[in-house]
Amino acid sequence: MSIPTESPTQENGEEQESLPSTHHPPAPSHELFDLSTTVDPAYVISLIRKLLPTEVKVGGASGEQKTEELTTTSASSFENGEGMQTNHENKSLDVVNDFNKAETVNGFDGVLCRESTKKGSTAGEDAWEEYGCILWDLAASKTHADFMAQNLILEVLFSTLVVSKSARVTEISLGIIGNLACHELSQKKITSTNGLIRAILEQLFLDDTPCLCEACRVVTLCLQGDESVLWAEALQSEHILCRILWIVENTLNPQLIDKSVSLLLAMLQNKQEAAGVFQPLLMKMGLPRILVDLLSFEMCKLREERLPERYFVLGLILQAIEALSVIDECSQEICASTRLFILLTDLIKLPEKVEVADCCITAAVLIANILTEAADLALEVSQDLLLLQGLFSLFPYASVDVEARSALWSIIARFLVQVQENDVSLLQLHQYVSVFTSEAEVIEEELLNDHSTEELLNDPSTEEPVSSGIISSFVTRNAALNGIVWVLNQWIGLEDRIKESLPKGTSQVNKEDAYKLLHCCGKYIKGC
Repeated sequence: MSIPTESPTQENGEEQESLPSTHHPPAPSHELFDLSTTVDPAYVISLIRKLLPTEVKVGGASGEQKTEELTTTSASSFENGEGMQTNHENKSLDVVNDFNKAETVNGFDGVLCRESTKKGSTAGEDAWEEYGCILWDLAASKTHADFMAQNLILEVLFSTLVVSKSARVTEISLGIIGNLACHELSQKKITSTNGLIRAILEQLFLDDTPCLCEACRVVTLCLQGDESVLWAEALQSEHILCRILWIVENTLNPQLIDKSVSLLLAMLQNKQEAAGVFQPLLMKMGLPRILVDLLSFEMCKLREERLPERYFVLGLILQAIEALSVIDECSQEICASTRLFILLTDLIKLPEKVEVADCCITAAVLIANILTEAADLALEVSQDLLLLQGLFSLFPYASVDVEARSALWSIIARFLVQVQENDVSLLQLHQYVSVFTSEAEVIEEELLNDHSTEELLNDPSTEEPVSSGIISSFVTRNAALNGIVWVLNQWIGLEDRIKESLPKGTSQVNKEDAYKLLHCCGKYIKGC
């Protein structure tokens, strides 16, 4: 059967329909938006206008989409920090394609508008939430974020933060600002908007967990940006610092722990001159103790149940403690904390490390730093075979991290120095060799991975200077290898006596394995 073709009349009609209408000429080029996006810029502006609180006047002139001068009440004074109610349930944000999970990628919060389920919500509030959630999503795009910042969204959100009595409205406003803070231009607009820094810091005194999460996120992002000096200056208030520490110490919500500790980490790593004011204040307010308490809490959770969402929190806490340990005013207090040292060693002794490998590496770096200041602690752990085995098991996870490998070798070297300087029983000597031979494959692999760098170190034709970190790594590695060789030689020389004295049921060591490891370690010992 033949397929009927369209008549010329139909074809001409379709062509005419595709042509622009003659009575609706295109706008002049100077009136077109210079914005490469599938979202209509006029639609974005209309959404911004719909977020204006009722106290703010809106007007237009000559058909242009323009918001008039915003009139707002003065910002209220900071509220009392007492009485914060933490949400024991993980109250998730709504995200695109998933109504039940929270998602943060590269600092962006993705939010999909949902129908409000809170009691007492009005139709106007529901509509505001819908418009706000769309803008929250759009702000994740740099193109949209810059366009929104240029069209007074920050002034609108500032007005909303000042007058809003709805926790959900405040959360969405802060969420939009948080996504805007991920982009350089819009982040500068946030900092330069009059009164906005203070208004955002005021939100830290709310009792709503999602609002606190978003407020912490905004401040963290801005502290890490080019405009951080003004934020660091704003954080010098003892009242604000006390509130941040109160949140960190009292919340049980994993997401809020994440956001609040991230804020503390950004504050500790801030290099602005103003940071030299609030960092000592944090020490005075007991930050080291609070972080150790938090680490203890997370370690308890880790022993009870392995929850993936808590691994990142554990890592943040350890990073904050590490940042604290390099501050002169605080390093001594960190190194003197026996409780912290025990928690760190317990982490490394965990049998299953895959999920928390990065946390264990940070713990090892901290232990190495602590032993530098408190060498007497090395004697206390010199008989902890589980710790020794845990240290060797971390090498595969630190293959590309020179500092981490150096820290591991440093701890092992200090460990074995105590073994050499103190009398050890034949049984203990056998147990050390048992650990070495059980980890022989890991040791050989680590030495093999270091071989190329070792050749670079010993190559006289190398033009570029070798970093002090690499040299230090080889020095500590050789010290550890010397300790291993010493223990192996002692065991070989006393093998017959050791076999006779071992209790029944004690695992035996293969002599060939011991000789093989001895040869391997001796081959890689170099004078640096």
